[in-house]
Amino acid sequence: MEANTTKSTTGASSLRWKILRRSLIRRSSSNSEDKSEMGIQRISRKATHGFNLIPFHLKKDRVEENVKSLKENQMDSSRDATSCYTLPIPNAPQLILHQRVDDMAHLNDFEVCNRYDIDNTGLVCQWPSEDVLGHYCLSHASIFRQKRVIELGSGYGLAGLIVAMTTEAREVFISDGNPQVVDYIQRNVNANSGSFGGTEVKPLMLHWGQETDSDISNTFDVIIASDCTFFKEFHGALVRTIKSLLKDEGPSEAILFSPRRGDSLDKFLIEVEDSGLHFSTDEIYDAEVWRRHQGFVKGDESWPNYEMDHCYPLLVRIAR
Repeated sequence: MEANTTKSTTGASSLRWKILRRSLIRRSSSNSEDKSEMGIQRISRKATHGFNLIPFHLKKDRVEENVKSLKENQMDSSRDATSCYTLPIPNAPQLILHQRVDDMAHLNDFEVCNRYDIDNTGLVCQWPSEDVLGHYCLSHASIFRQKRVIELGSGYGLAGLIVAMTTEAREVFISDGNPQVVDYIQRNVNANSGSFGGTEVKPLMLHWGQETDSDISNTFDVIIASDCTFFKEFHGALVRTIKSLLKDEGPSEAILFSPRRGDSLDKFLIEVEDSGLHFSTDEIYDAEVWRRHQGFVKGDESWPNYEMDHCYPLLVRIAR
């Protein structure tokens, strides 16, 4: 992803350094015993704050190894955790997901962000909107059958892997603009390689707005993405990417899940309209997601401080 002005680049850099400052402050104020006791809870915010539509558990042996490594300050081996997802459909294989331990930010992360002018959100956690996207893909498998699919800003690749494992898609690209994230995607593709059937799965390093005349331009039947409209400075590049990847001939569409987050989503949709693409939005698109949302609004304690504007993703469908 690329920012287009000095002002927007400064804003993105400022956000990254604020995240770094919070991480360093938390680390300096925590001792090894606190880290040991909270090790399991720190694996991913999704474990406690999310719609939890797809059951998962942490591999206990891997968690214990990570906690031990934290005590010994062995940063290289303490940064990862392994989650095992049980997809709620008959005869589905278990989905293995390697991911970063929450709050394990390092100076190298921010050096990479500044070098590629990208954000670091793909390494932070599995965001709730991707849980919803994965659930939606499971519930609408026919959309992807024998189609060429790409996930944008995928983070660890949960939704893309679900599509690859359960929908009989012809080809699935799982992409992100952060090379560290793409390394995790490759690991997760390797970990689940025996579960893709005839679907070809490819990790891809992709910077939004840089696909013109590439060999993937105008070749995809379906684009999926979740929580990719937060940074307003990247809206234009994201819209250009969607427009350049959708097939020119025949039906094609992008399926996005994003919370409103103030006027962020509205401004993104203005960019979509200005580009000549067409869109629709839907607030009540799945009965189970809506039921859980209503529970959080009424005070379900599993998601403290839940707010619809920042937490509940709307369904956005974009087509030519």
